[in-house]
Amino acid sequence: MPKIYDNTELILLDGLRDVMADAQAADMCVGYFNLRGWEYVADLIEPLEGTDEHCCRLLVGMQKPPEAQMREAYKAIRKDEYLDPPTISRLKYTAAESFRGQLAFGVPSNAAELALQRLAEHLRSGKLRVKLFLRY
Repeated sequence: MPKIYDNTELILLDGLRDVMADAQAADMCVGYFNLRGWEYVADLIEPLEGTDEHCCRLLVGMQKPPEAQMREAYKAIRKDEYLDPPTISRLKYTAAESFRGQLAFGVPSNAAELALQRLAEHLRSGKLRVKLFLRY
């Protein structure tokens, strides 16, 4: 049975450490992905092989800015619309800009830089595979 970690009653990092101790693969879904937080979980992904069967698949459903929530409230009365390729491209670009903003925020540290280098290596090696959920 999946668990929902809210970081009040169930702490995500504690749960990840428990389930990833002997894991050969992982499928996870998060509402927000903080790139600088990778330093806390990078060691959990390191043992994975990076093959299709032995990797960490992460689905990110980014939280929306207030103006996007307003637009969606107005669209709610209309029927469901198909996302065309230009819209998908624009949404991916917006998500990338959000990640760039995370990198530029705050005071850089050696630990944060090392964590980001490990994140990049995990992505390149296939140990981590990230997809952005754009449907809603």
